[in-house]
Amino acid sequence: MVVPHIAHLHCGKCGEDLLDLDAVDQLLDGARAAYRVRHGLLPGADIRALRDQLGLTQDELAALLHLGPNMVARWEVGRKVQSAATDLLLRLLRDLPGTLAYLRCRATS
Repeated sequence: MVVPHIAHLHCGKCGEDLLDLDAVDQLLDGARAAYRVRHGLLPGADIRALRDQLGLTQDELAALLHLGPNMVARWEVGRKVQSAATDLLLRLLRDLPGTLAYLRCRATS
């Protein structure tokens, strides 16, 4: 997978490409974004908008989905990619009325 516009140094003698730490972060962020697009997963901005629409904090959404406390924050800023199964749960929360109430009920039982 090619991530465009990543600055790098190129050695004319050996042909090796070198990246500084900022470029590595940009490369990883670009790769995660491309992966989400390729697999049809919600981008971080959409996850944040959904969470705001539902009136949930990051910790509350993580608890409903039985995730660690920082996972939602990592999705929203693009540092982690949700699984396809979790993406489906997020879409159910967005598209199917009653899903939030169901998950809340299951979280307390």
